[in-house]
Amino acid sequence: MKLEEFDFDLPAAQIAQRPLPERDASRLLLLERRTGLWQDRWFRELPELLHGNELVVLNNVRVHPVRLLGRRAGLRAQPTGLKNRAAREFLSAPIEVLLVREVERGLWEALVRPGRKIPIGETLVFDDGGLTALVEKRGEFGMRLLRFSVMDDLRSIFDRIGHIPLPPYIRRADDPDDHLRYQTVFARQGTAAAAPTAGLHFTPEVLSRLRARGIEIGELTLDVGLGTFAPIRGEEVERHVIHKERYEIPEETAAAIERARRDGRPIVAVGTTVVRALEDAAEKQAGRVRSALSKPGEPVIATGAALADIYLYPGRPFRVVDAMLTNFHLPRSSLLVMVAAFAGGEAILAAYRHAVSAGYRFYSYGDCMLISSREWSAC
Repeated sequence: MKLEEFDFDLPAAQIAQRPLPERDASRLLLLERRTGLWQDRWFRELPELLHGNELVVLNNVRVHPVRLLGRRAGLRAQPTGLKNRAAREFLSAPIEVLLVREVERGLWEALVRPGRKIPIGETLVFDDGGLTALVEKRGEFGMRLLRFSVMDDLRSIFDRIGHIPLPPYIRRADDPDDHLRYQTVFARQGTAAAAPTAGLHFTPEVLSRLRARGIEIGELTLDVGLGTFAPIRGEEVERHVIHKERYEIPEETAAAIERARRDGRPIVAVGTTVVRALEDAAEKQAGRVRSALSKPGEPVIATGAALADIYLYPGRPFRVVDAMLTNFHLPRSSLLVMVAAFAGGEAILAAYRHAVSAGYRFYSYGDCMLISSREWSAC
């Protein structure tokens, strides 16, 4: 498949730059998975749009202020042939670091800009010298492996000096409101470099109404990183290599999935990150079955911590998820490819064209869609 098949036109004015005053005031485009029919609804209607017997799975990851602003220490960056003033300007030029995954204690994968100027062995300085990081490894597209000088209480330092990692299509600096609104109300653990944005619409009141209807709610944690937001750089969709993201599925969530499958109840994933975690865990468990390592009665998904490396594109099976709540995604992105694999490429692009013409708000702070297994009347 060609990447150009997953493209659409979007006016810049429809890219949401700020959240709505109320979380649950977003619009919701209801898309029926089998027929491709849609309806314009509101997120507040979600409890009534479901059957009432679903298992809804949330990503409870917490977004940390992991966008750091610093400078070079100059140990490896001293340019030759420059006057003193030019050298000082070169060394004092700002460096932006986005931490995307903790490999081990004090060692992080990070995107560094401008990456081409930061070699292995360079030291980056943050917080007026109170925190430094040594570049240990260099990767493609600005990726670096950074070892920080402080390991104890490192995340509290990030909380103090870091910025909320708003995506680049939000063309403004983060402000105090983003510390609250670029975070779900059920965020509890983990470290994410981006929000699981489908969860941003939920309020305690909506969650209470879901439970009141008999809908079960489960949680998992996926540390949102490059696997979610890195672009597809080639033209062949299938050749894209997706980055790994850490996730953890508790035993109680796996047990809830087993009960739902046994009872024929739909499993609703809130966001592509939940889809990725569940489908990756199911694929790994299927691999155990094929290798005859599983035991009778083991769940359909592997529990505990793992690294998601699954890449879902048209033709790949979905083993667990029956319905998906998701925000609208960037053209030519792996997330758009995923939802197209789930609901069908023609249906998704037709729904996106309708959303554009109907004035929906797009991306992280935008509106959402529910790709449902329930049949509805024609739109």
